[in-house]
Amino acid sequence: MNVTDKKDSATSSGAREYLTFRLDKEEYGIDILKVQEIRGYEPPTRIAHAPHFIKGVVNLRGTIVPIVDMRIKFNCENAKYDAFTVVIILNLRERVVGVVVDSVSDVMELAAEHIQSAPDIESAIDSTCIYGLGSVNDRMLILLDIEKLMSSVEMGLVPAGE
Repeated sequence: MNVTDKKDSATSSGAREYLTFRLDKEEYGIDILKVQEIRGYEPPTRIAHAPHFIKGVVNLRGTIVPIVDMRIKFNCENAKYDAFTVVIILNLRERVVGVVVDSVSDVMELAAEHIQSAPDIESAIDSTCIYGLGSVNDRMLILLDIEKLMSSVEMGLVPAGE
């Protein structure tokens, strides 16, 4: 599904809501329907030989949840842990994954006309995982297809054949 198809889908169903969060100086948005909960950061249990951006796992009410530090994954310069650092727990294709971000901003509703195609440029994020760029007033959001991003083979969270 390309951005135009996604826009058409969003148009037919009205505006969509996005949870917005910060990574370094940039603001991102993910579909609010993929978010299970938001938690304060707690150091996870390390897993040997995991990719460097996978900080480890936590036990969330009996479910073992891998924790991905998006700041490291996206090559952010300032990946410090403080009182604002949070973990967004995502429910993706019946899999629970946590992502570490600098802070959560708010929930924002965006209509299709406020979403533009992202330019096809080389970046730390696979361009197929960027849904588009959302703009409201003076804010620019990078809208992520978080399910596609977390299920990519290079994330190491799913077997290569899945």
